[in-house]
Amino acid sequence: MLVVVGGAALLARRRHPQAVLAVVLAAALGAAALGAGGWFALFVAFFTAVLRGQRAAAIASLVIGYGVSVWNASAQFALLLLAGLVTLLSVAELSRALNARAAADRRGRAEATARRASEERVAIARDLHDVVAHSISVINVQANTALHLMDRQPDRAREALTAIREVSGQALAELGTVLSALRDADGAAGASAPLAPVPGVARLDELAARARSAGFAVSVAAEGTVRELPAGVDTAAYRIVQEALTNSVRHSAGRSASVLLRYGTDDLVIEVDDDGTGGGADGSRGRAAGSGNGLTGMAERARALGGSLDAGPRPGGGFRVLAKLPA
Repeated sequence: MLVVVGGAALLARRRHPQAVLAVVLAAALGAAALGAGGWFALFVAFFTAVLRGQRAAAIASLVIGYGVSVWNASAQFALLLLAGLVTLLSVAELSRALNARAAADRRGRAEATARRASEERVAIARDLHDVVAHSISVINVQANTALHLMDRQPDRAREALTAIREVSGQALAELGTVLSALRDADGAAGASAPLAPVPGVARLDELAARARSAGFAVSVAAEGTVRELPAGVDTAAYRIVQEALTNSVRHSAGRSASVLLRYGTDDLVIEVDDDGTGGGADGSRGRAAGSGNGLTGMAERARALGGSLDAGPRPGGGFRVLAKLPA
C-alpha cells in the first residue's frame, strides 16, 4: 500500500516537488521498515526536486531519511546512493549555470563592441559631413561668383578662385585628420600625429572668414568669462557653429548671421542667428539624406555630451540655432 501511495504522489511532482518528496520519502521508509521496496519512486521524487531547483529540500530529506533509517542497512544504502546522485546533479547544474553566465558575458562584450563601433561610425560620419558640407557650400558660392564675373571683373573672379583654393586646402587637411583617426582606430597607421589642428571655438573666426568670402556677413561674439573648454565640448561647439553657418549659407536666402557664445558657470550656450527666411525651399533647414546630417547631426552632438539643441524660425524673422552644452 505504501508503495502505491508513493507512486501515486509522483503525479503531482512537477507542481509540488517538495511536498511530493516528503510523501514519497515517508512512504519509502515505511515500506523499507516492512521489508518492501519503493525506492524507485523516491529516486524520481529526488530527481524532480533537484531539477526544479529544490536542492536544499532534497538534502534535508536525505539527512532526515538517513537519521530515521539508521537501523535499516538497505534504506541507508538507497539514501546514500541518492545523496551521490544529488551531488552529481548539483555539480552538473552549477556547470551549466557557469557556462550560461560565460556565454552571456561573451554576448555582452560582443554587443558592447558592436555598439562602440556603431557610435564611432556615426561620429565619423558627422565629422565628414561637417567638413565636406561647409567647404563645398563655400566653394559652390565662390565658383558661381567666379563664373559670373570672369569676363566683366576678372580681379574679383581671381579673388573667388583664391578663396576656393584656400577653403579646399583647409577641407583636405581636416579630411586628412578624420581619415588618419579612422586608420589609427583600425590599427593601420599607428599613433601618428594629426594632420590638422583639432577644431575648436578658437577657430570660429576662420569659419566666419570663409562665410564672408562667400558674400555672407558673419559676426562672432562672446559673453561671460571666456575659458578653456573640455576637448569634446570645444570640438562639438565648433561643429555646431560650422553646420549652422553652412545651413545659413545654403538655405536661408539671407545675407548675414551672428554667432554668440555665452559662457556660464557650468555650461556653454551657443546661439547662431541669421536674417534669412527661416527655412529652405520646402520650409526645412539642414535636412539632408542619411543619418547624422544637418540639424540631426547637431542635435546628436549636443545630446552625446548631455546637452540640448533647439532650432527653428525666429519670431522676428530669420532662423535660430540654440545649443546648450555642459562645460
